[in-house]
Amino acid sequence: QGYSSAASDVYKRQVKMIIKNVRVYTEDQQFTDGEIVIRDGMIGDSHVVSGVDAEPEAGEEVLDGEGCYAIPGLIDLHFHGCMGYDFCDGTKEAIEEIARYEASIGVTAISPATMTLPVEELENMLETAAEYREEAKKRAKEGGSKEADLIGVNMEGPFISVEKKGAQDERNIITCNEEVCRRFLDASKGLVKYVGIAPERNEDAVSFIRAMKDKVNISLAHTNAGYDKAMEAFQAGANHAVHLYNAMPAFTHRAPGVVGAVCDSEHVDVELICDGVHIHPSMVRATFKMMGADRMILISDSMRATGMPDGQYTLGGLDVNVVGNRATLVSNGALAGSATNLLDCMRVAVKEMGIPLETAIACATVNPAKSLGEYDRYGSIAKGKKGNVVLLDQELNLKAVVKDGVRTVSYTHLTLPTNSL
Repeated sequence: QGYSSAASDVYKRQVKMIIKNVRVYTEDQQFTDGEIVIRDGMIGDSHVVSGVDAEPEAGEEVLDGEGCYAIPGLIDLHFHGCMGYDFCDGTKEAIEEIARYEASIGVTAISPATMTLPVEELENMLETAAEYREEAKKRAKEGGSKEADLIGVNMEGPFISVEKKGAQDERNIITCNEEVCRRFLDASKGLVKYVGIAPERNEDAVSFIRAMKDKVNISLAHTNAGYDKAMEAFQAGANHAVHLYNAMPAFTHRAPGVVGAVCDSEHVDVELICDGVHIHPSMVRATFKMMGADRMILISDSMRATGMPDGQYTLGGLDVNVVGNRATLVSNGALAGSATNLLDCMRVAVKEMGIPLETAIACATVNPAKSLGEYDRYGSIAKGKKGNVVLLDQELNLKAVVKDGVRTVSYTHLTLPTNSL
């Protein structure tokens, strides 16, 4: 789906906006008729006004939302790439192109995931990401940013299991190691927010978790752990589960495995890939009932083929075939990430899996922001937060993206009133 960046010519000078005539998604996760006032790129005092028109200031854009849903910018805390680029390419160009595409489809903050690569290569990649973030912050201060904000990194490897490696390269798998983990955190300058481990691979996993849990979120990822071992990890302080059901033991009535341990550990956040390929709709509904919506985080797990034609691509150095929204390893046919962006995953969750719209939005905005420790700036439309707003029509088609108070992308005829200043 193409998009227009016609607003780019006013981007640098425009930092104020009123979005009127919209159904605003509020912090109590309901919709109300109103308008959104954004000042200097941040949500202003009168962020929801019903029946009252806010007065525009000089140079301010007034956007008529024409009855659209107005929701916070989405946050994807686990994905690998899009538009032919991968975070593991390790270049600022790759990060920028990824961030630009994500913002164009309504994902205004990102925490991309690493693959299982050599330690030194991962360190270099994290250093590049940290440099990119600082440069992006400077650009934003000078006039805003049309790219999604880089607010984290999700380390899916290298501390994983061979048995459940999925599309990860087992040649680079190592056991969890405090010294190596600290190197990752130092290289990223605090950008790494999640470190995944397979606790069954290391007798010292509990010690590792206890040593690192106050510095980074510890997740169970690509693990073959049984229920007892997973519970041991969660009780030690692990608090996150990477793409639940995928790359872990099956959930059965006599061997509940990682899924059962997650269910019994209320402090653990859960990633779900709702692309219609990775998890059956019935299981998605069951998971929401078992664990509650507050713990669910929708992710895309998208790889570089997202937004691109069918064909052969790579993920973590391995060849991947992509047909439609299904990505599989050339070598053995195993699922290799997704080819679906987060907005489409959210739409699938609502339209094909029966998840209420208000709930699905929270799982793609509020919950990831809280998990990342960024809810003070992202995840809801509230005073003092970033002015990132996505407009959807009643069929959940994307109509416009507002980033830092500027309409950077428009898929629609949404208009500026003739009295705009």
